[in-house]
Amino acid sequence: MSPSLNEMSVLRTDSKNPDFIKLVKKLDTELAERDGEDHAFYDQFNKISKLKHVIVLYLDHKPVSCGAIKGFDSSSVEVKRMFTVPGYRRQGMARKVLAELEKWASELSYEKCVLETGRRQPEAIALYKKNGYQKIPNYGQYKGIENSLCFEKQLN
Repeated sequence: MSPSLNEMSVLRTDSKNPDFIKLVKKLDTELAERDGEDHAFYDQFNKISKLKHVIVLYLDHKPVSCGAIKGFDSSSVEVKRMFTVPGYRRQGMARKVLAELEKWASELSYEKCVLETGRRQPEAIALYKKNGYQKIPNYGQYKGIENSLCFEKQLN
């Protein structure tokens, strides 16, 4: 392998993984800035202690992107905690994490992924739309929340 090529690897793990925990701390710091006064509301739904299906993406052995899924209902999982370190964005990392989460969800016999993201996260909205997610009415705790956008995608 030539030195100019980066080595990418994907780890399936859970929320006890220290690299995932570090990435989520960076995510929460960024979301606190973006969401301002709304952050406390969203933060209560983003606890990671019981996530069993976590992806951490490494580039040259450095953790640079992550995401997770958790059961939503009998046929769906919810995509949670998607994050890519700022210096590594716009390089396909989040797309790779999302594809791995969808693959894992399919292997677990789920038929659909749902997720919530904020209007102040245009990069995330673009990622989900580009990857086949359709906007749906806000669900659960996000009903009536102006800043929230919810999406879903049928899996193969």
